[in-house]
Amino acid sequence: MRRRRVTYRPSKSQAIFGGVVGIIFVFIGLFMVIPTFGPFGLLWTLMAVGITGMNFYQAFGKGYAGPEIHIEEEPGDGSGPQAGPAARNTQERLRELQALYGQGLITQEEFEAKRKEILEDL
Repeated sequence: MRRRRVTYRPSKSQAIFGGVVGIIFVFIGLFMVIPTFGPFGLLWTLMAVGITGMNFYQAFGKGYAGPEIHIEEEPGDGSGPQAGPAARNTQERLRELQALYGQGLITQEEFEAKRKEILEDL
């Protein structure tokens, strides 16, 4: 199986949305959580301020690169557990097919049909 390289960065609109929601949580912290829960409310509010700041930095910061997800493409050599029939060469596929037929796991018609399909892929 081949792996592809994919880079993901949150969009500006996602970061702005996160910042707006963060502002709402800051206000909730200031006016509801701190008066009700004391020290926990202070922690809540400080975390909301941090998350809000991070989101706005992601949206408007010049040097921000963003979190990335990298999935790099590597050619499959056909020997790994992820290698499917397409990754193997024709000889190996034919040998496996012959072994299945020899063990009586497939019929003569199935053997011929699959053999023809494998040879057409050449």
